[in-house]
Amino acid sequence: MTPLPFVHRNLPLLLLQAREAVMAHTRPSLRAHGLSDQQWRVLRVLGEHAQDPEGVETGRVAKEAFLLGPSLTGVLTRMARDGLIERSPCPQDARRTVVRATAAGLEKVHALSQSIEAHYDWMERQLGKQALQNLYVWLDTVIAMEVDPACEQQRPQGQEDE
Repeated sequence: MTPLPFVHRNLPLLLLQAREAVMAHTRPSLRAHGLSDQQWRVLRVLGEHAQDPEGVETGRVAKEAFLLGPSLTGVLTRMARDGLIERSPCPQDARRTVVRATAAGLEKVHALSQSIEAHYDWMERQLGKQALQNLYVWLDTVIAMEVDPACEQQRPQGQEDE
């Protein structure tokens, strides 16, 4: 049987390659601060919600940091051990846990945000401001399209993943 040629390029692979290209600039800074990619994603989420005195519920952290629950549990355990976050019961529902970045965690967010923003500035100079803005819009559109239940009917059966 002759394989059918693909008409479109491998979008999931291209997105992974683009992610790795961006992370190649970020990872050395993360490692210099003793952080993994996952720990940085958690700290970034907590840094973005630092003004919330009650903290952030772990389910929200998992969603915003794009981590599965079991992975998040291990990441949070290591981060708590290292003094980067603190955990406490959720004030509204003691069955849930909320987390907040400690002062040490927020210091890392501040220090890393400078080098990461410098990288984004470099990307903006390379691509152009409008092209980078378009990239954000296109990615947001693709993400929304893939999670929108109304779009499920539009995708051919068996084409959920490549």
